[in-house]
Amino acid sequence: MTTAKDIMHPGAQWIPAHETLDRAAQLMARLDVGALPIADADERLCGILTDRDIVIGCVAVGHDPAKVTAGEMARGTPRWIAADAGVDDVLHEMEEHQIRRLPVIEDKRLVGMISEADLAQHLPEDQLAGWVERVYARSS
Repeated sequence: MTTAKDIMHPGAQWIPAHETLDRAAQLMARLDVGALPIADADERLCGILTDRDIVIGCVAVGHDPAKVTAGEMARGTPRWIAADAGVDDVLHEMEEHQIRRLPVIEDKRLVGMISEADLAQHLPEDQLAGWVERVYARSS
């Protein structure tokens, strides 16, 4: 069985909840990623910050990204998947919650992220096409 760990992008990094959005953007640029999991003081997942969140939720409304923290942008219940979960579980979690990136957790630690690009790289075309149709049909 193919697992989340098999298809994830390894080496994902947290951004501490207390870190500012300008620092988060710098880390995204350095890592060449569009999203970072947000960690609380106990290194537990408390949200995900995207580049879009920074632009739309901070800059576009006139806030200073040097003064707004990642934790202030965290909203809703963070979603994640266990490293040993099957691909069908990964697809279901992403589809059910309309998310495009999913942190992968093993032994209570972040071990990677799964994005649409990872799905495209690892899934058969028909399985990917079905997932894309269900996710984007629901979001329109």
